[in-house]
Amino acid sequence: MNGTRVDFIKFSGAFCLLKSLKASIQRGCFWVSPQKKLVEDFRELRATVERMGLLQPNHIFFILYLCHILMLDVAAWLIIWYFGASLVPFLFSAVLLGTVQAQAGWLQHDFGHLSVFSKSRWNHWVHKFVIGHLKGAPASWWNHLHFQHHAKPNCFRKDPDVNMHPLFFALGKTLSVELGVQKKKFMPYNHQHKYFFIIGPPALVPLYFQWYIFYFAVQRKQWVDLAWMLSFYIRFYLTYLPFLGVKGTLGLHLLVRFIESNWFVWVTQMNHIPMHIDYDKNVDWFSTQLQATCNVHQSFFNDWFSGHLNFQIEHHLFPTMPRHNYWKVAPLVKSLCAKHGIEYQCKPLLTAFADIVHSLKDSGELWLDAYLHK
Repeated sequence: MNGTRVDFIKFSGAFCLLKSLKASIQRGCFWVSPQKKLVEDFRELRATVERMGLLQPNHIFFILYLCHILMLDVAAWLIIWYFGASLVPFLFSAVLLGTVQAQAGWLQHDFGHLSVFSKSRWNHWVHKFVIGHLKGAPASWWNHLHFQHHAKPNCFRKDPDVNMHPLFFALGKTLSVELGVQKKKFMPYNHQHKYFFIIGPPALVPLYFQWYIFYFAVQRKQWVDLAWMLSFYIRFYLTYLPFLGVKGTLGLHLLVRFIESNWFVWVTQMNHIPMHIDYDKNVDWFSTQLQATCNVHQSFFNDWFSGHLNFQIEHHLFPTMPRHNYWKVAPLVKSLCAKHGIEYQCKPLLTAFADIVHSLKDSGELWLDAYLHK
């Protein structure tokens, strides 16, 4: 008798629960987890982006962009040819060539993300020309590193861009404290915001990338990429050797790499180093990108100077979107962030630069405190 009563109570409870769920669904108030709702809303946003045609490139934009790079490259040579190899023309040409390298870097980024042509192979072909012939670097090397970065930005051991932790820098609050607790000290991290100015922006390209890319291409037998790279060096030295000689041309090349390196590091790190850096927590795509990226205010100069990477949030959410459309999707992304209580950071350019140093200082102090007291 008691067993029958218990079964009846269980059946009644299940029946009531099913009726409640049915009523909730009919009223449109069936509970959905916040994370699932965010994923659904982002999918809807993605569909809206496609309907608006924001993934369609403006080829005139990219043609003009390439032309302005080529014009600067030619202008740098004309200055040396016309005014000679004295100090002022030499420095002015170096600045122009450094600008060429930085801007070609942003342009190859577009082709690497397949955001210029509808056919992938066309993007790959032009990518090899821009990064190989205009910059002297292998496309395969960029692809290898950059695709990992986009999949898991600021995730330690998954994003190659934060592999500088812990050998050179202590990055992120969690990782810095962990390093201190483990009593690890590869560098005096409490001074990293100071030595960043020595081994960071000035040194990355001339002292590391410049040589490592050749090792990468040879070690992985990327002979096509190596040929494109050599075409850059042959063109550069044949162009300037008659005017500057061996030492002068080598000095020009190193100075150009120095300018490019400073430009590249400050722009690429202003969006990521001040943000959340930790182990991979396997959260959804939208949250992963937003916690690792921030934006810089839009202006004609900021767009040009950063290659539109001042819209880092939009770029990470829609990696194949042509950069000239970032500003159009930004209000929609802000609205989605506001709806789900997710911070959308956007700051002035100089503030973004300063935040790199401030974040390094903060994480260095966290490391020191943990190292000494925990």
